[in-house]
Amino acid sequence: MNSNGTLILTGWGPAEYVASAAAALKALGGRADVCGVSRRRLPELLSELASERGAPSWSRIYMLGVSVSGDPGALAEALAKLKTKKVSVTWISALDMPKDIAEKLAGLVEAKVFGSSLLESVGRSFGVDVDEYMPFLKEPKRASSETKTYSDLIAASQFYYRNYQDESLYAKAIRYLASGVKPCAWGPDVNAAVAHYDRYGGRELLGKSREITMLQERINRIAPHDHARVLILGESGTGKETVALQIHNKSPRAKTGEFKAFNCASVTKDLLEDRFFGHEKGAFTGAVNQTDGLFKMADGGTLFLDEIGEMSLEVQALLLRVLEGGRYMRVGGRDELPCNVRLVTATNRDLPALVREGKFREDLYYRLNVVLLRTPSLREHKEDIPIIANAWWRKFHNNHVLKDEQIAALMDYDYPGNVRELINILNRASALEEDDFGLLMREHKDINAGLAGNLELKSGRIPDKLDDAIRLHVRRVYEKYGENLTRAADALDISRNTVRKYL
Repeated sequence: MNSNGTLILTGWGPAEYVASAAAALKALGGRADVCGVSRRRLPELLSELASERGAPSWSRIYMLGVSVSGDPGALAEALAKLKTKKVSVTWISALDMPKDIAEKLAGLVEAKVFGSSLLESVGRSFGVDVDEYMPFLKEPKRASSETKTYSDLIAASQFYYRNYQDESLYAKAIRYLASGVKPCAWGPDVNAAVAHYDRYGGRELLGKSREITMLQERINRIAPHDHARVLILGESGTGKETVALQIHNKSPRAKTGEFKAFNCASVTKDLLEDRFFGHEKGAFTGAVNQTDGLFKMADGGTLFLDEIGEMSLEVQALLLRVLEGGRYMRVGGRDELPCNVRLVTATNRDLPALVREGKFREDLYYRLNVVLLRTPSLREHKEDIPIIANAWWRKFHNNHVLKDEQIAALMDYDYPGNVRELINILNRASALEEDDFGLLMREHKDINAGLAGNLELKSGRIPDKLDDAIRLHVRRVYEKYGENLTRAADALDISRNTVRKYL
């Protein structure tokens, strides 16, 4: 505890919240505890503080940038308890408290509302100059390199809270900023956290829909069981690798090994054995050095194999042997090496169907399918589009969010390419500096009209237009014959060029 009985509560939000909390902390001489809190958590937290036995830990609480609209009734009850314990509470904001809530909280909290921004309100409330923190309100192009570095720390602290429920980095970022600690003097744990965010910050599961919430809950349940294999099923672009990464980062293996990802469809079947297990020097022409494979590089960590449905039966047999015996040999080697990896696999193919057709080993399927996860298509949780889109937009536009009409334009589409396609559209809007998302989406739909058949195929709907129905049938036959163009053309009794036309 760094306080003299003072606690600063600030919201989880824009960099301005951190800057405002830092300004308040500096005004208090650094003698206050700091904690991030959401509007939903606020009444519960204050109630916990009020329920402490004996004298409360804090006699003065400042709430900065925290909405009081979560549960006004519960909030009023908690504030009333704090008042009986002689704890004074001050709410500082740039926006007036809604009238109905202000009436409920009258006499329980002191509201201070000044200026056009939260930072300005903090400055006027404490009677201090906050100009040094104003750069956090500017566009990235006009910010100094040090401000950008601090912004990365702030973003990393929020990432750690969202993904690992770690609140300590957020408070540390505020304290560093208040004390003027230069980035070159940050501790190794902070630098490691920022580096981790730089690597993985763009790959997290976002959304509050039932589908995403259930998926996140399952990830949290299975991640600690770091020997349980996981099979992830889902369409392309739904975030299967992101799920695998979440499983690794939330497991004990995040501290003992690396996360390695590999697409099994990216190399020929003859090269897969070498990529999996590595080779000895002289094992084949050109093998001038001993080389480690993926199982060695991921030792102690997690190996993610995507598109496992594309592996040949020969490679499947090799993989099965490793899973059954826990050992492998490099290509050209004689000695067996121990294998200590958590295997997470994924595919967008129908594995049970491939098993029935004899294209995927049944014994390997059961070895891989210890825990099964499914990543939902974006059209199944379209209510998350505003969250996903705004998260990306904030990252590259200094915490600015999209306009309501832009979100509405994004919502009016089914995204056969899922989240990957949504991000590509946002990238295009940003690169072209296009504000008219209605125009942007019309152009995108025209360009990608040929993908409509893919969406019908995935959803099982029968299209009304004859051309779309033909395209759908050709696609189904093409996939039925293992995406072999010649066999599909023979079955349809049309030319290969005609098959290509409908694909």
